[in-house]
Amino acid sequence: MTRLLLAVCFAIAITSTVPAQAPEPPLAETRLTVHTLLREDIFAGFLQNDLARLARAEKNIDLLLASRPDERAGILAWQGSTQLTRAAQAMEAKQPDRFRQHYGRALELFAEARKLGPTNVGVFAINGGSQLMLADRLPEKERATSWEEAYAAYQQLWKMQADVIEKLPLHHKGEVLTGLAQSSQRTGRDAELASQLDRILTLLPNTPYAKMAQQWKDTPASRAQSKLACQTCHGPGTLAARLGEIAK
Repeated sequence: MTRLLLAVCFAIAITSTVPAQAPEPPLAETRLTVHTLLREDIFAGFLQNDLARLARAEKNIDLLLASRPDERAGILAWQGSTQLTRAAQAMEAKQPDRFRQHYGRALELFAEARKLGPTNVGVFAINGGSQLMLADRLPEKERATSWEEAYAAYQQLWKMQADVIEKLPLHHKGEVLTGLAQSSQRTGRDAELASQLDRILTLLPNTPYAKMAQQWKDTPASRAQSKLACQTCHGPGTLAARLGEIAK
């Protein structure tokens, strides 16, 4: 079970460093999870506005839905992430009709993914992480809804991972804990935020996560303009790294 949680946890490892060049995902390689095959192109789409890689992810999602029906819940969650990305991009391009189309579809996909995988760690990791990274790029009303979705997703993740959280690698542990804290702050749950910041300081001492958590404690005014998440990057689990491992 712990091995599965570690593998799926890469879904929330949303990092500000996305490789400029990435290998073509080998969709037929069943030793690679759908998360490994899709996430980097999707991250490039919303972090770097790389429309070519986002389009490649969308094409690969359709192919994986056909070839891996047993993983439909996780794939639909990633599809929801691409639609949320398209919604944010449409909003920034001042295209309200396209925004409403993509945003509505994103909500439908996330809901369907949760229905299919009510105990699927990846579904909630993808939903929570996507909302966390994109919510502030949405209109005010939808932004509030998106942060509430992020909060609910991280609460569910905590229920499923609390018992193993200390065993997770730094990046994955940090992203879960900061997701809990940041979604609490963005939804006005200040009492919960205080306890979440203390948890970060206790479980992640002497890390970039603890440094940012301390800043949030000391300077509340900085919270609205900064993010707790994405303070470290991960090397293992990237597509290139995993391809190297299975080639040995």
